[in-house]
Amino acid sequence: MAEHSEHHSELGHIIPFSIYRNVFLALVALTIITVAIAQVDFGAMNLVVAMVIASIKAGIVAMFFMHLKYENPVTWLYVFFPLFLLALMIGLIFLDNPLRDEPQMGTFIEKQIGATEMKAVDSHDDGGHH
Repeated sequence: MAEHSEHHSELGHIIPFSIYRNVFLALVALTIITVAIAQVDFGAMNLVVAMVIASIKAGIVAMFFMHLKYENPVTWLYVFFPLFLLALMIGLIFLDNPLRDEPQMGTFIEKQIGATEMKAVDSHDDGGHH
């Protein structure tokens, strides 16, 4: 009897067709929502809204088509650790950007040309006033 249960566990997860149908319908609905939302201007939140919907769709695909829903807790560590590192990296980038100095405008060559022209203007002004 033990051999039969071990052999059965190797077959994988047998999921009813109705679940796959529901997942398909959910993904189609979310795709339609994505297209509809793209027509609306959310300003600075456009990217956030699109990424939230895409993340929900990716989660559904991972849960059902990659069978993560049925995995053990150790496998979930392999799922969440890279996502945590990604969130940490993005969060630190958003933290770093406001703390940077204002960028200097123009390229190095433009700065040099500007400095040369300023010296030429200054020398003409000094010559005219004496």
